Amino acid sequence: MGCCGEDDELIAPLLSPNPNPNSSSSLAVLSPLNSNFSALLSADVLRSILERLPPADLARSACVCRLWRAVACERDVQERAFRAPWGVRCVVGCPSSSAFWRHNGIGRFAISHRLRRGDTVPGLALKYSVQAMDIRRLNNMMSDHGIYSRDRLLIPISKPDLLLDATCFIELDTYAKREAAVLYLEGGPDGKGGYLGRAITERGKRRILDSVKRSMQVDEGTAEYYLSIANGDPRAAILQFSEDLSWEQQRTSA
Repeated sequence: MGCCGEDDELIAPLLSPNPNPNSSSSLAVLSPLNSNFSALLSADVLRSILERLPPADLARSACVCRLWRAVACERDVQERAFRAPWGVRCVVGCPSSSAFWRHNGIGRFAISHRLRRGDTVPGLALKYSVQAMDIRRLNNMMSDHGIYSRDRLLIPISKPDLLLDATCFIELDTYAKREAAVLYLEGGPDGKGGYLGRAITERGKRRILDSVKRSMQVDEGTAEYYLSIANGDPRAAILQFSEDLSWEQQRTSA
């Protein structure tokens, strides 16, 4: 209970089906049809409830009214529902359609494997403990020969523990013809070594931090925060900051 009774003020309307306590119908079953649900007209209260729903129920809640739809369609609410079951720390990028967030099964995630000389589909299946058929299906390959025309393959995730506290990037793979939340075990989307996965001198870290700070025109603390949630990748940090900034501008203009 809040120290100033804030919680009581929010809960009271939900526990008062009938404003007249002397009425015989005051013990009626609590429901949206016979109760005072004015507390749910607050976007903040509604957001704290909807962000705990799974994607399927979140999509249904968007059909209730305009206010519920506006809150249920917020990027933060949809992303949290998408990544919550797997413990993913952050999802970078915007999907081509909001329908992407409605299905958060393990099949929506994939590992990006940069192909090297000597790689084969059976060999990769053994390395990642998955079925060769699943690799072909995920990458839209009719046969193993399709590996020679590509730079990388998407690998199904067989161990959900890999997603714990991980950063995934929403990408549309032109060969696989599918959009997925891609996990990079080695390096990042640019194909180079990860910024946190290789030894960087303190001078190099400072240079990256200063560059991000100038690009975003923010203070050092804000730049450090966005670098931390982007796994040290300055491009991903700037992208995430731009998305948050546009979201704040939309909220202000609404």
